[in-house]
Amino acid sequence: MKNVHLTVTGMHCGGCIKSVTSVLKELDGVEQVDVALEGYADIQFDESKVSVTRLIEVIEEAGFDATE
Repeated sequence: MKNVHLTVTGMHCGGCIKSVTSVLKELDGVEQVDVALEGYADIQFDESKVSVTRLIEVIEEAGFDATE
């Protein structure tokens, strides 16, 4: 398992946290997700199933900006 800390911008409320958490947890290989309004997402995932690039893509597809 690998851990990554992503900076996430554009979140303003609990609904935003729920949206980001939901899209990440739907990915095969994502084990744990901790998203906070302070602007980050800590994700534990299986590198053989999902990449950091894909994690960032799904956050951006949900309407937020994300960087490693």
